Amino acid sequence: MIEPTAPTIPDDLRALMAQVGPHWASDIAGNVRLMIRSFDPVLAKAPKDGITVRTDIAYGEHPRQRLDVFTPGTSGSLPVVLFVHGGAFVDGDKNRSPEVYSNVLFYFARHGMVGVNMEYRLAPECPYPAGREDVARAVLWATKNISRYGGDPRRIFLIGHSSGAAHAAAYAYRPVTGPLEEDAVVAGLVVISGRVRVDARPDNPNARKVQAYYGTEIRKYDELSAVSLVNESSLPTMVAFAEYENPLLDVYCLELAYRFAQVKGRAPRVLRLAGHNHTSMIAHINTAEDRLGREIIAFISQTCRSAATISSDVALRSTWSSVEDGSVNGH
Repeated sequence: MIEPTAPTIPDDLRALMAQVGPHWASDIAGNVRLMIRSFDPVLAKAPKDGITVRTDIAYGEHPRQRLDVFTPGTSGSLPVVLFVHGGAFVDGDKNRSPEVYSNVLFYFARHGMVGVNMEYRLAPECPYPAGREDVARAVLWATKNISRYGGDPRRIFLIGHSSGAAHAAAYAYRPVTGPLEEDAVVAGLVVISGRVRVDARPDNPNARKVQAYYGTEIRKYDELSAVSLVNESSLPTMVAFAEYENPLLDVYCLELAYRFAQVKGRAPRVLRLAGHNHTSMIAHINTAEDRLGREIIAFISQTCRSAATISSDVALRSTWSSVEDGSVNGH
């Protein structure tokens, strides 16, 4: 059976991305809505057949501590992708629209992995470290339960976008401090357009939202930043960001890559996606343009030590062979 072809990004949408990109920061909230509204009809045509989705599984007692599980129609003990959405710490849901963010998990399920799409508590009701704690709870849930859905609890990979990347990185690079975090195992981290440095600078349009989560004691921001938590034992990390980002997020992503290279003596996998913006970085996943997806698959393959480690579990699509292991395709 031939899998349906993923939809291409229409020319008019690419033109809109080119028009909006250079002015992204002038109206971030409006541009986010515009991109999601524009990508929804494209993603509605994306392949989803054969993927089973189980929704709103509780991993905690709070109404927002829920997750969805995406499983491919294959058997085996498969790698797991756990996605942490963005929303500037005070907003966002695991389903930002009918198509976004589920598109991320459909893509990886199509490529032979189990996807987990988590929701988490928000500021100001639940300030720091609630986001990190919820990632810990979701990872612990996956560690204990994902084998029932065909996933391998030893191969859980976190993918975080924007503020979700801040939460994921804070968990991934944390010192183990309690039972919530002792029993959970994460194999790797993918930071996409992540706010991995905490700041309330005047040129940060989301400064008040940052303060709603982290508090107003600015002197503590450096020690709370993911870039400050990286050390020699930090788990494998990939960093990706768009040409047109929320102010400073590209800078902070590069700072994370630099810090990682400093302590490890080797640069991590880094990707800068030309022509894309903060939202299209996520919204385009599961279209025919899958450079970011292929890079993440290659990162997972490399982290699992060889492509054969994963391909022996499931007949992976031709994507595997089209990506060179270990390459850094930033430009």
